[in-house]
Amino acid sequence: MKPHARPRRHEDTTKTCLWLSACVWLLVTVICGAAGIRAAEPDPDITVTPIVRDGQVLVSFDLSDGFTSDVRDAIQSGLTTTFSYDVELRRGAPLVDRTIASVTITATVRFDNLTRRYQVSRTFDGRVEDARPTEDREAVRGWMTHFDRIPLSPTASLEASGEYYVRVRAHTRPRNAWFFWPWGGTVLGHAKFTFIP
Repeated sequence: MKPHARPRRHEDTTKTCLWLSACVWLLVTVICGAAGIRAAEPDPDITVTPIVRDGQVLVSFDLSDGFTSDVRDAIQSGLTTTFSYDVELRRGAPLVDRTIASVTITATVRFDNLTRRYQVSRTFDGRVEDARPTEDREAVRGWMTHFDRIPLSPTASLEASGEYYVRVRAHTRPRNAWFFWPWGGTVLGHAKFTFIP
């Protein structure tokens, strides 16, 4: 008489558990490695410089480190990419801040794979202020991240010796699952000044 074969359930379960553990470990390693690569890029920052000149409050600002490799890849793929900036002149008050003036600026770029040229445009509160083609990547970076002496408000609406600040909030579009937007939320910068007529 042949002896009965022992069931192999325990061995099969152990092998399955080991295989699943190895897969989970590999997945965690890949995700952590990708996060480490992305973490190597510095966080974006906005430097804001308010200027009072010739009866106007002007603002210059720069978005540093916002033009990441992922943003460049998205642009090179032909995806229309927009950086949007909400710029506000505010008066600090003891209880509630008051907005004196605001403007929304958008800088948009689209790369044409056939002509190998970038089409860039800027709008102020929805009005197209400038649009042009370029072949220069560095010009595109500057177009998207550097703004010089943007008129924000006449000084007639300011009080002498009043404390004010300019706040700039930046975000990107599209927010798309195909690309990892490291600063897809909001980047905020501000600068204070005292109005001396």
